[in-house]
Amino acid sequence: MATVKFDNATRLYPGNDSPSVDNLNIDIADGEFLVLVGPSGCGKSTSLRMLAGLEEVNAGKIWIGDRDVTDLSPKDRDVAMVFQNYALYPHMSVADNMGFALKIAGIDKAEIRRRVDEAAQILDLAQYLERKPKALSGGQRQRVAMGRAIVREPKVFLMDEPLSNLDAKLRVQTRTQIASLQRRLGITTVYVTHDQVEAMTMGDRVAVLKDGILQQCDSPRRMYDHPNNVFVAGFIGSPAMNLFDVPVVEGGVKFGNAVHPVERDVLAKAHGATVTLGVRPEDMDPTDSEGLPIFIDVVEELGADAYIYGTLEGSRSDRPIIARVDGRRPPAKGETVHFSPKGNHIHLFDAETGLRLET
Repeated sequence: MATVKFDNATRLYPGNDSPSVDNLNIDIADGEFLVLVGPSGCGKSTSLRMLAGLEEVNAGKIWIGDRDVTDLSPKDRDVAMVFQNYALYPHMSVADNMGFALKIAGIDKAEIRRRVDEAAQILDLAQYLERKPKALSGGQRQRVAMGRAIVREPKVFLMDEPLSNLDAKLRVQTRTQIASLQRRLGITTVYVTHDQVEAMTMGDRVAVLKDGILQQCDSPRRMYDHPNNVFVAGFIGSPAMNLFDVPVVEGGVKFGNAVHPVERDVLAKAHGATVTLGVRPEDMDPTDSEGLPIFIDVVEELGADAYIYGTLEGSRSDRPIIARVDGRRPPAKGETVHFSPKGNHIHLFDAETGLRLET
């Protein structure tokens, strides 16, 4: 096991004007499960491939433990990678697939069998060792790919969207298994996904990237409660945070026909006469006549809870406003309901820079 460090790591592809990964700095603790997340093209897979040695590092360094691995070949880094397409040999049995890398490395047959049997027990694959991949389900194939990584006993696991080929139900089940397995083995893991729910439920910490730049690296709870900027606020959370541009007035900010109190020294940090106010759907409270009048377009009833999707009455914006309400007494589609944010659950951002204003 080992720590991992991205030290101003940069990757600039030939012919591109801007780096795909720009001065990435992350310290990953020994045994930590770190998730890299962001929209398509943000640089998360490139970052993982730089760590694996599959992409050149144009500037900065990458460390695994106390070794500078920036210029080492993939085989010398002691990492094991799990891909989204499994990459299993169809003509080999499960056992042969899991032990193939050890066989190539010249490991003794008895030792290979011991490691394969041990990994199969951990992954509940013991009864499938003699089968070919075509006889397995998608979830079982992914566990074989995990087993192939486990038997190598690497210092670091690298996982590149390993669940993207599974259906929704199996994806939820398998992500729980992967998180549990990682905690059991205690091997440092870097995991890439575009699914922020996956990131929040699996990672000890989550690193959000946008356009090759690290936006925030924090625990899931801290990132949910204290996003560094508007991008992180809108990206993390499902459904997404509501974001409003609101005017600064005496005593706070104007929210609909009400004034939401905000401390003067917080608003003094803003660059203009408006700020961006963020409210999570669960922090939108229905009121009698104050706050924002929301015309309800859609009601999603989920049992105990319901989500309403609406638009600001009289507004031409097509960005929906989302609120979570009591599922047993939800408002009806076509109604207009006033909503106000819960007192201590707003997020303020500078409208010009997008950075968080609260201290």
